[in-house]
Amino acid sequence: MNYQLRKAEMAETLEIWAILQQAIIRRKKDGSTQWQDGYPNPEVVKNDIEKEIAFVLTYGKIIIGYCAVIVNYEPEYLKIEGKWLTNSDFVVIHRLAIAENYLGKNLSKSIIEFVEDFAKSNQIYSLKADTNHDNIAMMKIFEKTDFIFCGIVHFRGSPRRAYEKVL
Repeated sequence: MNYQLRKAEMAETLEIWAILQQAIIRRKKDGSTQWQDGYPNPEVVKNDIEKEIAFVLTYGKIIIGYCAVIVNYEPEYLKIEGKWLTNSDFVVIHRLAIAENYLGKNLSKSIIEFVEDFAKSNQIYSLKADTNHDNIAMMKIFEKTDFIFCGIVHFRGSPRRAYEKVL
């Protein structure tokens, strides 16, 4: 398949938001409380694009996935209840979502692999991410892609499971 991960453009905000809305609905159907508090929202997507941390997974010209990719910055990760595997440079993956029609094709894994390549090309050998304790699907993806559970971090007053993968 001809998948590509590239920086998102402001004109793609609505397409990205549609993918995130689908993921928000899936989280609710799965019984998860993650993303049920008004976050993420279109303003978050616009901010990601403005900061140049918004990335889309494409199949040809079709946007089929989204994530934010942040280098060396996540203040909440400084307050981990636990211990990171490394204390060096890292890349954070946030807001990973796949379009409904493309589920079941291991595309979250593909996004993670693209981010790994991005990190290595910048001489960074650590990926960090987090998810809600009840987001079983994402926890399984982290396990299948060799992330290690490192502890708990808090976002918007809610505990999140924090993971790291050393490349």
